[in-house]
Amino acid sequence: MKASKWLITTGVVLSAGLLLSGCGNSTSSTSTYTYVYGSDPDSLNYLTANRATTSDVITNLVDGLLENDEYGNLIPSLAESWTVSEDGLTYTYKLRKDAKWYTSEGEEYADVKAKDFVAGLKYAADENSEALYLVQDSVKGLDAYVRGEDKDFANVGVKALDDYTVQYTLTRQEPYWNSKTTSTILFPVNEEFVKSEGSNFGSVKPSSILYNGPYLLKALTSKSVMEFVKNPNYYDKDKVSIENIKLTYYDGTDQEALIRNFNDGVYSAARLYPNSSGFAAAQKKYADNIIYSEQDSISYYANFNYNRQSYNHTSKTTDAQKSATNEAIMNKEFRQAVNFAFDRTSYGAQGNGEAGATKLLRNLLVPPTFVQIGDKTFGEVVSEKVVKYGTQWENMDFSDAQDAYYNPEKAKAKFAEAKAALQAKGVEFPIHLDMPVDQSSSISVQWASSMKQSIESNLGAENVVIDLQKMSTDDINNITYFANTAAQKDYDLSGGGWTADYQDPSTYLDTLNIKNGGSLQNFGFEPGQDVNNEKVKALGLDTYTSMLEEANAETTNVQARYEKYAEAEAWLIDSGLIMPTISQGATPRVTKSVPFSKAYSLVGAKGASGFNFKLTKLQSDVVTVKEYEAAKKKWEEETAASNKKAQEELADHVEKNK
Repeated sequence: MKASKWLITTGVVLSAGLLLSGCGNSTSSTSTYTYVYGSDPDSLNYLTANRATTSDVITNLVDGLLENDEYGNLIPSLAESWTVSEDGLTYTYKLRKDAKWYTSEGEEYADVKAKDFVAGLKYAADENSEALYLVQDSVKGLDAYVRGEDKDFANVGVKALDDYTVQYTLTRQEPYWNSKTTSTILFPVNEEFVKSEGSNFGSVKPSSILYNGPYLLKALTSKSVMEFVKNPNYYDKDKVSIENIKLTYYDGTDQEALIRNFNDGVYSAARLYPNSSGFAAAQKKYADNIIYSEQDSISYYANFNYNRQSYNHTSKTTDAQKSATNEAIMNKEFRQAVNFAFDRTSYGAQGNGEAGATKLLRNLLVPPTFVQIGDKTFGEVVSEKVVKYGTQWENMDFSDAQDAYYNPEKAKAKFAEAKAALQAKGVEFPIHLDMPVDQSSSISVQWASSMKQSIESNLGAENVVIDLQKMSTDDINNITYFANTAAQKDYDLSGGGWTADYQDPSTYLDTLNIKNGGSLQNFGFEPGQDVNNEKVKALGLDTYTSMLEEANAETTNVQARYEKYAEAEAWLIDSGLIMPTISQGATPRVTKSVPFSKAYSLVGAKGASGFNFKLTKLQSDVVTVKEYEAAKKKWEEETAASNKKAQEELADHVEKNK
């Protein structure tokens, strides 16, 4: 979750979010949630870290200006109300006066004040936050401050007008600005506490931060346990039903452990694995209770490392093999061939079984229904635009929950083109692709093996070999998720994902902007530093960035803006730079969570995270399929009505403030 967070899959590593998505909650008590988590946070510094492992924890501990209700609406949190200037550039928030900072022991430390938001953004800028891309070009004067052109933070467009009024001035209109306030980089911080902690602020221990949110972190032991307790003094405590949360580390080795502990009353939910030995028994026992969660906004994909510099985990034995691999992945037809050869239905079946194999598949970086363009979805417009890049894209359906790409005939045709071009350069086959896999996670190994099998069988093992580099969780994290530089990314083929920070396609597509893209390191490049890299230009990422900039510059016509982003997504898909795979959610499970009781959003940390427990409610009995479907229908109806009302109120609000 560098992300909006970059999320790990490493071709297939099981993330905490994949375990918890849609899962809920309770053992025999409806006030206690117990389950598992899959990845330790390496930091609690919510202002600088931009990974899901951090924000998933922080969403329960620290509040920002706004949050999401169960219908996806933005509602007051620390801000009781707000106004927007007529030109759409100035947002003024009135803060509630009963919000306090507390220590991890629950002792009151200070009031939450407007200056804390100023201090938070200054700290993020001074410490070069991983999430700066989200606000650097948005807040007036911030880019100049970050670049060192103006060393006076007082010139940055965030001001404490008084103790309980904070104001942001933007460089351009961003109708989606309020949704950004649910991202942790815009959360407040108490400057006095930060100074007292020094370099220890945000270290991985409960006492390293202050709390103003619904929970206090009581315990955090690496690869062991996380424990949260309800903050008894929280200003909005009446909306917090779960009083205790205990998450136990799960490495994915024993797939039966989840349902076994659920049966024993230890866990509040259980993710089911249809291919495991115990699934038949679980299916018999819970015949009326196995439900599939909804797909969410997290988009996972596989990608190549185009500028690999580390070879500590490799099956390659010669420099010629390294060169051959790089020549191959720099060839667009080769990338397209791999994409068409990848059987995603088989891939999905590894974790979901045949019945649910396609339920979690995603075919675009931007979810196809993320925004609407006139009477068409974003995905429908992309399918119209991608056709111009070749006949292989005719009649493509990019909607979720089906495999848009798998086509052995197209794969072979594209590979024939690639092989001819590569052999003309003297490239020898087979091409070896190192792919890291967490050997302790059964599902990770199954996913990787499935991907290897389909690609090698369709393209021929004499042409392409995927060498699975099995390693420990720590080792794989160090060369993928927690690697801080492009040079530390030690693989040819891996993967990750992105979840939305705000309600605009740019939140996904800008991640590969060569100037500041949050995912660029995973492709072997340093954002900003490798703008003129020959490989960047050969891949066309400079062209892609120009397309993004043109779309970003369109701030007055939303439909035209979205059209331009659809064009950029079409280019990205044709380029083969990413191979979309799955979303989070859509996995089989049993649960005691009241369906659709949690905060909901496609963006930000406060609703998109499967870890946000503030509004979640528990029931004593296991949820039935019938209950879930009835709740879903009711939620969809209430969401439509609630969203309509919210839009009408917003329109009235804007009209009154003209």
